Parts: sequence; C-alpha cells; structure tokens
Amino acid sequence: MTTIEQSIQDYLALRRSLGFKLRDAGLCLAKFAAFLETQDAPHITTALALEWVQQSPSAQPATRAQRLGYVRDFTRYHVTIDAQTEIPPLGLLPFRPRRAQPYLYSDEDITCLLRCALDLPHADGLRPWTYHCLIGLLSVTGLRIGEAIRLKSEDVDLQEGMLTIRGTKFGKSRLVPIHQSTGEVLAHYRAHRERFLAGRAASTFFISSRGNHLDIGDIHRTFYQLSRRIGLRGATAGHGPRLHDFRHRFAVQTLLQWYRSGADIERRMPVLSAYLGHVHVADTYWYLSACPELMGLAVARLEQHWGDLP
Repeated sequence: MTTIEQSIQDYLALRRSLGFKLRDAGLCLAKFAAFLETQDAPHITTALALEWVQQSPSAQPATRAQRLGYVRDFTRYHVTIDAQTEIPPLGLLPFRPRRAQPYLYSDEDITCLLRCALDLPHADGLRPWTYHCLIGLLSVTGLRIGEAIRLKSEDVDLQEGMLTIRGTKFGKSRLVPIHQSTGEVLAHYRAHRERFLAGRAASTFFISSRGNHLDIGDIHRTFYQLSRRIGLRGATAGHGPRLHDFRHRFAVQTLLQWYRSGADIERRMPVLSAYLGHVHVADTYWYLSACPELMGLAVARLEQHWGDLP
C-alpha cells in the first residue's frame, strides 16, 4: 500500500467515525490513488487531479465536478501529511447543481393517496394498511423514506408518542415526537401487523406481504401506481411527484404556520432543522426558496424589520 493509499484509508476512517458514509467518495479516491500510481506521482498536484477527472470524455460535468470535490476534500487532509500536496482550487470545473423543484402536495392530494392505498389489491389484508400508514406517516413527520422503512417495532413508542430514528443519512440518531392522531393510526397498523404475523418475528415495523422488510423499489413502484390512479402522474410520465416531496411539504407547512402566527423564525429554525435531521441549518433555510408564498412572507417580514428601524 502506497503512502497516499494509506492516507486515503485514514482519512475515510476519520470522516466515517464522525458519521459520514462516504461510499462514493471512497470508491473515487481509490481509483484516484491507482491513477497516481500509474503516473509514478509521489505528490498530488492540481494538474494530476484535473487529468484524472477528465479521463472519461462521456462523464457529465456534474460527475467531473463531484469527483474533483472528493479529491479537494481529501487533499485538505493530506496536506498536513505531505506539505507538497496541492489543493485544487474552487471554480476549476464550475458546475452549479440544480435541486429538483419539489411538488407541494395539497391536503386533497394526500387524502386521495390515502384512500387509494386502501384499495390496493392484496392477498393477505396487510398491504393496503402498510401503504396507508407509511404514506400518512411521511406526510405528517417529514421523515426520509429510508428512515421510515428502517423503523423497528421498538422504535415506535406509542405510549410516549415518540419515534426513534436510527442510522440516518448522516449516521446520527434522533427522537421525533408524533401527534396523538398519528399515534392512533400507527397503533391501528400495529394491530393489523400483529394479526398478520401471528406470532412470527419481523425485523422492521413496516413489513411486506412476505413478512419481511419493505423493498425500496417496490415502494416507489407502488407509489407511482397510486399517483397515476389519482391523476398526479400521467400514464407514461417518467417524472412527477416523489415520496421525498412529503418531506418538503412538511417543512413548508411548518414554516408557513410559523410565519402566519408571527413566530420568531430565526429562533425556531434550528428546532425544525434538528427535527428533520439536517446537519446544517442552511439546508433547512432552502425551503424558503422552494415555496413562493414562503419567500413572499420572508420578504414582507424583512421589509417590516427594516421599516421599524430608526
């Protein structure tokens, strides 16, 4: 193992110990180390990093910029070990990723989806209740779909009205309080689930018709099917409202309620950020730009603030 390869392993181990998964970064850095070895390069230079990133002519600009970003992050660590390391400056491969514009579900949309879920075909009686409960939970908690389907039965504390979210996007756990009405729906699903299992063990709270954990591909296909039935997607449309958009709706609805009630957004934003499991509060502020009404309220609040100044 070369010095650079060892440094990459140490860097990844350090970052992962802080909760970062770095799967793609790890794969890319391993390939970068192999490239450096073919170049017989004892030190990392900006020129070598650019040459490696641009090796594949078919790679999209976003992919190239991302790969260079992985190298840049690593060189900031490696320069403390090898002072001759060059850190690729920002802006070498300018690319501004565009975030998908979220679809903000209406109350009617969600009601129709929940009703349609109960009409899903089934051979066991559980599938409709699984999707009815799962979609409802996503819409009122803002959970990521991966967080919801990884819930274990012991993570759902209906007596305390609390969910324990483990193994999140950034490797941290958090507690998510739920409303009493949400708890009642979860309790109803748990009763259906226990009757279906008939004493058998299951690793997750939400289970499939086979009694095991839900498959993420099946979830998306079922959701697209429901979306088409109620007219949210065309029969052959490849794009449309996503499961992740329930998270956007939750955040936007929460912020709208706060703005309309005159709450201090600056003080409450860290609370919403922690609830959603964001590492940076700035990620939560993005929702202001995702909804024109929210942006309008924010601008009005700012204008009022400046108008009140002497």
